[in-house]
Amino acid sequence: MRAARFGAVLALLVICFSMLSLAERNKFGVSDTQRIAFSKAVKVGDAVLPKGEYKVQHTMQGEEHIMVFTQMNASKPATSKAKCQLVTLPKKADQTQLVYQTQGSADPVLQELIFKGDTAKHVF
Repeated sequence: MRAARFGAVLALLVICFSMLSLAERNKFGVSDTQRIAFSKAVKVGDAVLPKGEYKVQHTMQGEEHIMVFTQMNASKPATSKAKCQLVTLPKKADQTQLVYQTQGSADPVLQELIFKGDTAKHVF
């Protein structure tokens, strides 16, 4: 009986911590880690990232906001770091959005990134 009660309490704690980690947003109203997919090559910061899935981390270096893009499911993952500014949204984002600037035949350049559920957008 005592072991069953301990197991139930432990399971409840695991569920609570899992829910908190999924919903965790930093003080800026954006998630620290997200995932995004590019359907074609995209310039982010100084690097051109090939199409694919990426883990995106929002970090701070002093007072600067930095987005780190790391390709997933690749033997030699492509990476890029880009400075961004956070711009407050009027309400939580209903969907993930990517805004590009196209320069002729060159690869599109990522200008803005909004993740579903965030209350601010990343402007590069």
